[in-house]
Amino acid sequence: MSKNVTPYKDSELGKKEQVAQMFDTISGNYDDLNRVISFGIDVKWRKKVLKLVADTHPESILDIATGTGDLALLMTQTSATKIIGLDISAGMLEVGRKKISEKKLDAKIEMVLGDSEKIPYDDASFDAITVAFGVRNFETLEKGLAEILRVLKPGGIFVILETSVPERFPYKQGYTFYSKNILPLIGKLFSKDNSAYQYLSDSASVFPYGEALNNILRKIGFIEVKASPQTFGVATIYSASKK
Repeated sequence: MSKNVTPYKDSELGKKEQVAQMFDTISGNYDDLNRVISFGIDVKWRKKVLKLVADTHPESILDIATGTGDLALLMTQTSATKIIGLDISAGMLEVGRKKISEKKLDAKIEMVLGDSEKIPYDDASFDAITVAFGVRNFETLEKGLAEILRVLKPGGIFVILETSVPERFPYKQGYTFYSKNILPLIGKLFSKDNSAYQYLSDSASVFPYGEALNNILRKIGFIEVKASPQTFGVATIYSASKK
């Protein structure tokens, strides 16, 4: 179980509500800032997620914590005829809907306001489920993962893209310095929410990764669990399935 880091330390709201508030606040410049913070490498990671999903030839895809819909938009390159982007932040979804509309993909992608721990769909509804940089924002990790398992079809694929911590010198030391000092500074310079990027750094540093997250996935009931570190281990792609 990961330590429950929240965006606003003095807030009386629960983590779920704080995360929604935070992303509503930073939604307007989130995409541009993300490209700066990751040096654009996150685009490459998302394309690897796309390939994993596309290779299973899904008809229906659920992208959880879809944010502004980057991954949901990529999923239009699969065989899927139904793509749902689910997020707790109305502000992020609004930005995503504009992007989808500009690309004339409204008929293929539906953006839905919803809670990852109470997914508003029936059991075994989706062939593929994805989460990019979102599982560490779950209020209760195991509950969110159990919900994902519930709505995933047997034999379907579940793919997580999430930050992780490099384990080798000098990448580990470089990552620690960047995440603790540079990332929050960039966030403060470009965002009107000073707490947001400090939270993103703090939550990444305490979130279970690699074999620790693999074991949690297995405990929930996922099978064929694999972890593939990316770019010296600063991110990891996890894939799993359902009996």
